[in-house]
Amino acid sequence: MNYSKLILAFVVSFVTFFARSQDRKVPNIVVIFIDDMGYGDITPFGSTTNYTPNLVKMAKEGMKLTSFYVASPVCTPSRASLMTGCYPQRVGLNRGSDHIVLFPGDPHGLNPKEITIAELLKTKNYVTGCFGKWHLGDQPGFLPLDQGFDEFYGIPYSSDMWIGNKNWKFPDLPVMRGNTIEYLVEDMAGQAKLCSRFTEEAISFIKRNKEKPFFCYIPQAFVHAPRMASPEFMANAKTAEEGQIEEIDWNVGQILETLKDLKLDKNTLVIFTSDNGPAGGLSAGPLRGRKASVYEGGHRVPTIAWWPGRIPSESECDELMGTIDLLPTFAGLAKIDLPNDRVIDGKDIWPLLAGRVGEKTPHDRFFYQQKGNLSAVRSGDWKLLTNGELYNLKEDLAESLNVADENPKIVEKLQRMLRDFGVEVSANRREVGIVKGSRTLVPRPGVVGEDAYLPTLVLMKRDKE
Repeated sequence: MNYSKLILAFVVSFVTFFARSQDRKVPNIVVIFIDDMGYGDITPFGSTTNYTPNLVKMAKEGMKLTSFYVASPVCTPSRASLMTGCYPQRVGLNRGSDHIVLFPGDPHGLNPKEITIAELLKTKNYVTGCFGKWHLGDQPGFLPLDQGFDEFYGIPYSSDMWIGNKNWKFPDLPVMRGNTIEYLVEDMAGQAKLCSRFTEEAISFIKRNKEKPFFCYIPQAFVHAPRMASPEFMANAKTAEEGQIEEIDWNVGQILETLKDLKLDKNTLVIFTSDNGPAGGLSAGPLRGRKASVYEGGHRVPTIAWWPGRIPSESECDELMGTIDLLPTFAGLAKIDLPNDRVIDGKDIWPLLAGRVGEKTPHDRFFYQQKGNLSAVRSGDWKLLTNGELYNLKEDLAESLNVADENPKIVEKLQRMLRDFGVEVSANRREVGIVKGSRTLVPRPGVVGEDAYLPTLVLMKRDKE
């Protein structure tokens, strides 16, 4: 018997076991990021139109966050904030190069020098995957594999940026695996399959990495236009919006059941939220405003946090928090120090998610934007818009009564906060990513030569001249 080989095998097995046991001390993290879902679109937040039993169950087993905000009411800036823990102004992505969001072939994108959630978690040996809509730049250097993700399966920008949109001269919509285009979405049947395909890929990722700590980011393309759900969900739906929301609910159930079946639920934090308020056909519930709005309906989004045994079941928190807080919170749970060479706007909200008695929001102020500009601030119950409107959100959640004239001192205090933030963020603003010679990932149908790859906004500007 070769004892040296036995000893070597034992040592290797022990080291592997020890490494895995050390890794398992940190939680798995899943973020389900819906596109354009409003505060009033799911049952836990008051919808009586859409049947969402899995989200009801998730809320019963976890915590409903009723004052959870995105840092922008549109796609690209909102996603930049989630990934970096910063207001979009700070990372230069409060808008695209010539539009409020990035378009196909845009020379702008999330600067590779930024530190994303994925990159941060990889320092603790997390395996990372992104399955869905990226929308932080489609040029080399900006895509998920360049921003800390080990795997990517999804679309590089919004699902309405495709040949079916006659308002713009878009190329076809590519579905990518890594940096390779796997196929093109050619019709509404292809649009309807996106949600289930992203979920299938995410579940495969979870199963393949069940022995490792993982970060699974699922930015769904639903319920952004153009809207069509899978046939089984459209069959009983009165509208495409209802079909898509109910399909999202079913897919959330599949993800949570997978975690339970693999016995990963007691070591996995799941966050369900939306990238901004509702687009047309969707609901902001009791809130004023919609997608792209500075009012609550544009920024306050339906959010549920789930971690059986760690987050109190059937709980609710109305303290102010948001997507900028996810990076520092995940870093804290994974025992990772935040980078000290840059400003991070988010705070660790784990004490709130854990339901600790008496815990309050770590934010004494929160800033809103509209059309890429700083547009409002909230401090405590008070919210001041840059146009001078003042609301008490505790007494007037619908923002129906402007009380600025009756509260000049509060107006002055909040105006000072807006001025101070404008000065501070300008002094500490980081550069957006920019590439030269940007071009679309796929050619525009019916166009030959290099013109087929002209960035959408460049083409539109040229046609107007």
